[in-house]
This record gives sequence, structure tokens and C-alpha cells, in this order.
Amino acid sequence: QVQLVESGGGLVQAGGSLRLSCAASGRTFSTYAMGWFRQAPGKEREFVAVISRDAYTTYYADSVKGRFTISRDNAKNTVYLKMNSLKPEDTAVYSCAASKTMTLLAVTYDYWGQGTQVTVSS
Repeated sequence: QVQLVESGGGLVQAGGSLRLSCAASGRTFSTYAMGWFRQAPGKEREFVAVISRDAYTTYYADSVKGRFTISRDNAKNTVYLKMNSLKPEDTAVYSCAASKTMTLLAVTYDYWGQGTQVTVSS
């Protein structure tokens, strides 16, 4: 079992930056690919970014490519999402998730955090 807890969300002006963190419990963190997803009010959950178990491979949604960076520290059982040049359309609840395979599909993730709110004002 893996428990995930996100932090770092908040209110920021357009063009600003935030760094989200996702802390995982247990000793198996390094065996999971980690993804970030987001869900805006009235919209479906969407994929944001994923990072491989060894941190060598990352993949991003087109909407965030070049602005967001996913990283992980297996020694600290933590995955990060650095978000730059934020736009109002980035406003959403951001959740991290763990999967045994590196995938963009939310249904394939085994464990989820509770989410953290990111609000970008114009």
C-alpha cells in the first residue's frame, strides 16, 4: 500500500510559479512510476505529466510542455511538479498518483493522493 499526500498548491497570479510536492509512504516508492493529473470544475480529469521509476524518462501533456517540470527524489519518497508561466486555464485540483507502469491513463494508476488546489488569477 502506498499513501500519497500533496502539498504546495495555492493562489498565484498569471505568469507566476508554484512547486507541488507529493510525499509517499512506504519503502516501495522507487518501484512506481509517478504521475500528476488535474481536474478543473465541470471538466474531466486530465493527464499532466509522468516520470519513470528511475527518473530518466518524463512525458508531458501538450498543454504544459515547456512550462511544467516533473521530478522525483527516491531517497525522500517525493515527486515534484514545478509549474512556471501559469495561466488561468491551469486552475484545477492537482493530484499525484502511482502506477507500476509508465502510463498516461488515469485508470491504470493504483494509488492517488487527495489533491491540492491550484488557482491562477488573471
